Amino acid sequence: MAVGRDFAETLALRALSWIAGEEDLLPVFLGASGLSAAELRNRAAEPDFLVSVLDFLLMDDAWVIGFCDAAGYDYTVPMAARQALPGGAETHWT
Repeated sequence: MAVGRDFAETLALRALSWIAGEEDLLPVFLGASGLSAAELRNRAAEPDFLVSVLDFLLMDDAWVIGFCDAAGYDYTVPMAARQALPGGAETHWT
């Protein structure tokens, strides 16, 4: 599935919203990113930050499943969105 950059950024914002709404997951994200809640709000629209949101989400299948189930996306959509953002192209070694 190929997605465009605008869709990918929108999906990342939705993922950030989902992460922020997960009481147990938000502190993990803040700790991993090194950001405070205020900094999170200030950086939410930056493309480089949105990349990090999807990278974080994709670290755990349970998070992908939780987000996709809540948002109504197929489980493959977050990875497709990540690939549409800078640095997301898959590396083929063969």
